[in-house]
Amino acid sequence: MKNWLRRPWWVGVAIVALGGLWLYGSSSLSQWSSIAGIGPGVFVTLIGVGLIACGVVLVFEMTRCAIGPAASAEEGAEKSSFNALPFVTAIVALASPIVLMTSIGFPLTAALIFAGVTHAFGSRRTLFDFLIGAVMSVTCWFIFRSLGVDLGGFLPLIGI
Repeated sequence: MKNWLRRPWWVGVAIVALGGLWLYGSSSLSQWSSIAGIGPGVFVTLIGVGLIACGVVLVFEMTRCAIGPAASAEEGAEKSSFNALPFVTAIVALASPIVLMTSIGFPLTAALIFAGVTHAFGSRRTLFDFLIGAVMSVTCWFIFRSLGVDLGGFLPLIGI
């Protein structure tokens, strides 16, 4: 049996199939819009094309690369144990818009998500991370608002 057949080349094939599914889904979406110029189908199409390209590259790399010994980082990964707290922190942060978006608004919710995920990745500068998230989310809110996209009230609790 060929050496490359023992590798997980099927992952690349699965990614190509997923990209094809995205492209199929984008065919039913509008590619162009009279308001913003580009429609929602453009982004879905770009993601589908990107997935297909990544899958093809992955399959190609699986067929041509030689199997060598594991690198030191890979060896260390086998010895480390799973720490559930960062994983749960990230999941809670990413799920928080379900509860928070309508009550505290997009900017604060996005800032909390940013701070929560950075904390899960090891940052301990929570206030600084929250402020970075707030600046980015307020900027996004105003940009989308200028494009005519309604992300809800700025701070619904106080009527803004």
